[in-house]
Amino acid sequence: MKIAIVTDAWYPQVNGVVRTLTKTQEGLEAIGHEVLMITPETFWTIPCPTYPEIRLSVFSGRVVSSKLRTFGPDQLHIATEGPLGLAARSYAKRNQLAFTTAYHTRFPEYVRSRVLIPLSWTYAFLRWFHGPGNVVMAPTNAVVNDLKSWRVGNPVIWPRGVDLDLFKPFNDTRAKQKTKNPIFINVGRVSVEKNLEAFLDLDLPGEKWIVGGGPALKQIKARYPDVTFFGAKEMKDLPEIYSKADVFVFPSRTDTFGLVLLEAMACGLPVAAYPVTGPIDVVGTSKAGVLNEDLGKAAKAALKLSRKVARKHAENFSWEVATQIFARHLVFARPAEDGYHISDNPHKDNHGIIRAVAAARNSWSGLVFAMREESAFRQELFLAVALVPLAIWMPATVVETTIMLASLVLVLIVELLNSSVEAAVDRISYSKHGLSKRAKDYGSAAVMLAIMLCAAIYALIAAKYYL
Repeated sequence: MKIAIVTDAWYPQVNGVVRTLTKTQEGLEAIGHEVLMITPETFWTIPCPTYPEIRLSVFSGRVVSSKLRTFGPDQLHIATEGPLGLAARSYAKRNQLAFTTAYHTRFPEYVRSRVLIPLSWTYAFLRWFHGPGNVVMAPTNAVVNDLKSWRVGNPVIWPRGVDLDLFKPFNDTRAKQKTKNPIFINVGRVSVEKNLEAFLDLDLPGEKWIVGGGPALKQIKARYPDVTFFGAKEMKDLPEIYSKADVFVFPSRTDTFGLVLLEAMACGLPVAAYPVTGPIDVVGTSKAGVLNEDLGKAAKAALKLSRKVARKHAENFSWEVATQIFARHLVFARPAEDGYHISDNPHKDNHGIIRAVAAARNSWSGLVFAMREESAFRQELFLAVALVPLAIWMPATVVETTIMLASLVLVLIVELLNSSVEAAVDRISYSKHGLSKRAKDYGSAAVMLAIMLCAAIYALIAAKYYL
């Protein structure tokens, strides 16, 4: 299949959404699908307010439409609710294409944590955005239930996986022997919604490491000088860092899944987290981590867990399976039957002010063609020029004058339609054919009737006042 995936989250961002989409693209291509990724890479972008690491693609509608129309996807997936996602949604709606969407991030909660917009407002936006999609893919049962409670689309499960070849124990030193100074680590965006202070304020024995960049990095580094900050790291560097630590502490309460949890466990790192959506689905009741509302107790208890058990639990999550589930949720963008579909027509993608300007330009061109090439239209136009003053000069009522003028306009309209029929017939063939003759004769008859109607109206109104 030809599969188009549209996402506002992409490199150089390094987060769970980007990794999920990257692995999904690789998995789809590995089983023979052709995948088009529409990402911010080829657009002019501006920094997202309060989160400059996220780039927003502006004035993207025409380019997104052009890419999708050229590619002609069998299946369309809109991964994010940003400008590119909105442009793809608009294109799909205009062209009557079915599509699927995804819910990667607790967008309403993130927005509220930054600008205090009520949850009901942003969930209303999500209902509008995801409603036309056939399904909205969510990573866990808890998130599916949340979406159902807010009446957002038709939510279904699309689980996540972990690259077990990349994320694996880097060495066995930590697995065999605990040091006197345990290392508690967190990897991910350094931003307000990640709730990192809940981890960094804990009284824990040993060191605290933070790996990642984000809008709050400068402030948090200044506030916690005793914490080791590594900044953003490439994915290939993470397994060694994970393997040097003793416990992965995950203080977020808003993540829909928490892909870093899987990566940490795949490297043999036990997890400490709150018992909320994400950790509940990833760690659950396994012995790979400890979930507790007292995060400090969870972190200390996780020190006693087996690294081998953590790795074994992570092996239950496969990108191959996740990609197969994703592919099953996709829907055909257009009906299977052959024939015309609006998305095939390159002249049907203008909308808004662009459509109005194009329509005005085309209409003017039509009038120019008619006056230059159609002698019948010129004759009728000259007749109208003569009869308009007559309609205004006659002592008729406003309604009667309007009817006379409208009948003149009707003659011109019918003549233009007749010329359209003739042009279409000639476009097909200049050869004589019975059906071609009928089509042209029908149009000519329509013009004759319009002229007769106009003459009758003028005659009846003139008779009323002059006979």
